[in-house]
Amino acid sequence: MDATHTMFCDNDLVNPLSSMGMQVSCILVVSHVFNVVLRTVGQPGPIAQILAGLVLGPMSHIEYIQATFFPASSINYYEVVSFFCRIHFMFLFGLEMNIHYTMRNLRLVSLVACGGALMGGVFGLSVSFYLYQELDTDAPIYYFCMIIMLVVSYTSSPMVIRLAAELRFAASGIGRIAVSSALITEIGCLVFFNVMVNWKRENHISAGFGCIIITALVILINRYLAVWLNTRNRNQKYLKAPELLLILFLLLASSMIIEIWGYNSIISCFIIGLMFPKEGKTARTLVHKLGYSIYNFVLPVYFGYLGLQCDLIYVFRSLNRMANTAILILLSIGSKLGGTLVVCRSLRIPTSEGIFLGFILNTRGYADLLFIGAAAKQIITFDSEAYNVLLVSIVLNTIISGIIVAFLARGEEKMFANNHTAIEPQQMEDELRILACVYDPRQVSAILATVLAMHGTRASPSTTYLMHLIELVKKIKSNLLYHEKENADISDDDDYGGNDVVEINNALDAFTADTAILVHQRRAVSPFPSLYEDVCNEAEDLQVSIILLPFHKHQRIDGKLESGKEGIRITNQKVLRHAPCSVGVIVERGLAKVPGFSQLVASEAIQNIATLFFGGPDDREAIAWSLRISKSPRVNLTIIRFLLSSSSSSQNEPIESGQSEDKEILMSLSGEETVNEIDNTFMVDFYNRYVTSGQIGYVEKFVKDGAETVDSLKEIGDMYSLFIVGKGGRGNSSLTIGMSDWEECPELGTVGDVLASSDFDIHGSVLVIQQHRDAKKGLMHD
Repeated sequence: MDATHTMFCDNDLVNPLSSMGMQVSCILVVSHVFNVVLRTVGQPGPIAQILAGLVLGPMSHIEYIQATFFPASSINYYEVVSFFCRIHFMFLFGLEMNIHYTMRNLRLVSLVACGGALMGGVFGLSVSFYLYQELDTDAPIYYFCMIIMLVVSYTSSPMVIRLAAELRFAASGIGRIAVSSALITEIGCLVFFNVMVNWKRENHISAGFGCIIITALVILINRYLAVWLNTRNRNQKYLKAPELLLILFLLLASSMIIEIWGYNSIISCFIIGLMFPKEGKTARTLVHKLGYSIYNFVLPVYFGYLGLQCDLIYVFRSLNRMANTAILILLSIGSKLGGTLVVCRSLRIPTSEGIFLGFILNTRGYADLLFIGAAAKQIITFDSEAYNVLLVSIVLNTIISGIIVAFLARGEEKMFANNHTAIEPQQMEDELRILACVYDPRQVSAILATVLAMHGTRASPSTTYLMHLIELVKKIKSNLLYHEKENADISDDDDYGGNDVVEINNALDAFTADTAILVHQRRAVSPFPSLYEDVCNEAEDLQVSIILLPFHKHQRIDGKLESGKEGIRITNQKVLRHAPCSVGVIVERGLAKVPGFSQLVASEAIQNIATLFFGGPDDREAIAWSLRISKSPRVNLTIIRFLLSSSSSSQNEPIESGQSEDKEILMSLSGEETVNEIDNTFMVDFYNRYVTSGQIGYVEKFVKDGAETVDSLKEIGDMYSLFIVGKGGRGNSSLTIGMSDWEECPELGTVGDVLASSDFDIHGSVLVIQQHRDAKKGLMHD
C-alpha cells in the first residue's frame, strides 16, 4: 500500500503526468458537451472549448483539487507538453497555408494587418501608463508599456484559422484576408517580442542569425528528404511511422535549439511548414496524420487550457480589477475595429466586411500567454493580480469577439457568398477555382489534361482541387485481428478506395513532377444516392467556379463507349441539377489517336481544340472556358459558330477569321429566330478582342437543319482532339432539329449527346459545359 502510494503521489515523475492526463480528459469531455450544446446556436468549437475551460477554472482553485491535480512540480511538464503541441500545430498551419493568395494580395492583407495592429499599439501605449500605476509591478515602465502594446495588438492565427474552418468561410475572399492578416500580425508581434526579450543579451544578434541558419538548413534538408521519401514504396498510401518520425524529429531538434538560444520557435516552425514540399505522399501523410490529432485533440485542449487558467472569481471580487479588465477589453475591441475600418475604407472594402475583420482579428491565443507568462519573466514579473487581470481580459476578449463573429457569419451570408459561380462573368485576372472529380484511376488522365490546359498564369491564376468519389458499400467482416491486418496502421476510413487511391495518388504525383502544378486533394465516401451532396457541399465550401465530372462511359479498344456503374451516371445527373456553380462533363475519346487530348501531359505536340457555338448561356460559358484554355502554349483553339443558312449560296461556304472584315462574319443576320441579341453582342466583343488579333481562330458554318449540322460535325471529327460545347445550346433551334430523335444521354444536351454517341465516329474527346443559371441573371433571358 505504501509503495503504491509513493508511486502515484510522491514520485515526481508520475504524479504530474497523471494529473495532466486527468485535466486533458476533463477539458475534452466538458468541451465536447459545450460544443454539442452551443453548436445549436451557431457557436464554433473554439469558443465552446474556451468556455469549458472557464467552467473548470474555478474548480482548479479549490485547495484539495489544486493540490491533487495542479501540483507545483507539474508546471515544467505542462510547459514541455505545450512546447510539443505548439511546434506541431504551427508546422501544420504552415503546411496547409495558401501562400499564393497571400503573395498575390500582399499589399491588401498587410495593410489590413497593420491597421488593427498599429492602432492597437497606440491604444495599448496610451492605457499602459494608467495600468502601470494600478497594477503592482516593479518592472521598468518601457518594458511594461511594450508588453501591454503587444497584448492589445496581437491576433491569434490558430483561433482565426479554426473559426474560419468551423464557420465555413475559409475559402471566401474575406476569410482568406482574415487568415493571412492574422498570420502577418502574429509573426510581427512574435518577432518584436523576441527582439525585446533578447535585446540586452550580449550574443543576441549571433543567436538570431543562428536561428535563421538552423531554419534554412531544416528547410533545405526537408526538400531533399521529401523527394526521397516520395520515391520509396510507391504502392503505399502513406509514409511509414519511422519515416514520419524522422521529419518530426528534425522539426523538434531545430525548435529545441532555437528555444535554448533564447528565441521562440513558433515562427521557425511555421516557416518550415510553409516551405515544405506540398506534392507527394510525404506532405499527404503529414497533413493526414497531424491534422486528425491536432484538430481533434491538441487544439481543443489548447483552447480549453486557455480558459482553465483564468480565475474569474478572483477578478470579479474587486471592482478595481473588474474596471481594469473592462478597460483592456474595450480598448482591444476599439483599436482593432477602428484600425481595420480605417484601412478597409481606404481600400474600398465594404463597412460590413471591415467590422467582421475587426472582430475576428481581435481574437487572442497562446502567444498572449508568452507575453505575460514564463517567457516574459526575463524582463518583467507580474504579480497574481496583474497576471489574472491580463489573462481574463485576453480570454473574455476572445469569447466576445468569437461570439460576434459567429453571429455575423450567420447573419451576413452574402458577405461570404461565392460571387464566381460561373466563368463567363469573370475577368481573366480573377482566380479560377476548379473542383475536378474522379471515380477511378482511368478517368484521371483526361481530368489532368484539362487541368493542364486550364492552368493559369500570374495574370490569370487558377487553383484546382481533385476529389476522389468513392462508393460506400457494406464492409465485409474479417476474422483477422487489428494487428494481423496488412495495413494495421491505417484507419478503416483509409481502406475505402482500395488500390485506386494509390494509383490516383501516383498519377497526381507524376503530374506535379512533370508540370509543377499543385493539385489539392479531397475525398468523399458515400453511397451513390447521396454522393452528389458531398460534391455540391465541397464545391460550395471551396467556392469553385466549375465542377469537372468524368462521363459514366469509357472507351473500349474498338472505339465503342461502354457504360460503367449506373450510380456514376445518376450522381452526375444530380450534380448537374443541384450544383452551386457551373459543371463540365468530360467524355474521353480518341484514345487510339496519338497524340490525343488525354496525352496532353506526356506529349509536347500542339493540340487542336474546337469550341462549338450554337448560342445560349451554356455556349457562352463554353467560350469563356475556351478563352482560358487558349492561353496554354500547347493549345491551338478554333471557335466554330453554327448559323442558319439563307437562300444565298454564297453564305453556305465556311468563312475563316483571316478573310475580309467587310463581310462582317459575326454579323451574318440570317433571321431573328436564329440570332439572339445577347449572343451577338457577346460574339462581337469576343471577335474584336481575340480573333482580329490572331490569338484564336474562327470559322462559321451555315446549316439548314440538324442533319446538316451532324454532317458538319462528321467533317471536323478527325481535325480536333477536343470539342468543347455548351449543354443547352439554343434549345429547340432549327440548327439542331432532329438531332435528339435518338437521344441516349440527355444530360449532355443535344449536341453533346451526338458527339458522345458510340455511333458517331470522332477521334476527339468532348467537354460539355453547363453554366450555373444564377451566375448572371441578366444573361438568362434567352
